[in-house]
Amino acid sequence: MSRTSYDRFLTVFSPEGRLYQVEYAFKAISGSGHTAIAVRGKDTAVVITQKKVPDKLLDSSTITHLFSITPTIGCVMTGLIADARAQVMRARAEAAEFRYKYGYEITPDALARRMANINQVYTQRAGMRPLGIAMILIGIDPEFGPQCFKLDPAGYFVGYHATAAGQKQQEAMNHLEKKWKKLDSGRGADDAVKAGKTLSRAEVIEMAIEAISTVHATDFKPDEVEIGIVSDGDEEDPKTRGQWRVMHTAEIERHLLAYAEKD
Repeated sequence: MSRTSYDRFLTVFSPEGRLYQVEYAFKAISGSGHTAIAVRGKDTAVVITQKKVPDKLLDSSTITHLFSITPTIGCVMTGLIADARAQVMRARAEAAEFRYKYGYEITPDALARRMANINQVYTQRAGMRPLGIAMILIGIDPEFGPQCFKLDPAGYFVGYHATAAGQKQQEAMNHLEKKWKKLDSGRGADDAVKAGKTLSRAEVIEMAIEAISTVHATDFKPDEVEIGIVSDGDEEDPKTRGQWRVMHTAEIERHLLAYAEKD
């Protein structure tokens, strides 16, 4: 039997122990043409992604890869956008059910675990297919502060200090790793948690902008990127402190200018 025979079915392993259909779902993410980056610091977590409007006649305000799930948790989706919307609707339903059942908002790690469990079921039942998306969740945990989790189509999820997904995932991860090692006077590699605690709100935003600009070797305009933020730092407006929100163009422009001037 050739490889092509083993990729006909989602539930059949190849002799090397691979599930080709699940691997193809990962290809859908890297082939989407978008890169998403997330960084978390002392009191802030940020996600940034490209905003591509393919046609002049489209209303650009309706095109987004950033979604709110609860008032304090948001996500960036990379891959097939229709699959992404379906996953977001399910995440919102799960978060709402948790709130109804237990009387308090779901925490980012509980939501990430639940969504990863659902993704895993999609890899073992022939009636459904895996979703061709990577979901990066950020939110504020009342106990642990800012959180960042990445979920993949196989049902794997893990927490990150900084991560990337999509087209230039590996280049972005390498860049973020190098930056992280330099934190805390060059001690970032020894204690990543302690190094992350040194990052202020402005530094987290700057690191995310720097990462996406570096891997694409482009100086982005304010309408070419989207930034989602959740922060309970003093620099955040008291009205939105601890809440997920998407930055408006004027605010993005301010941060892009600050980065360009520092350069």
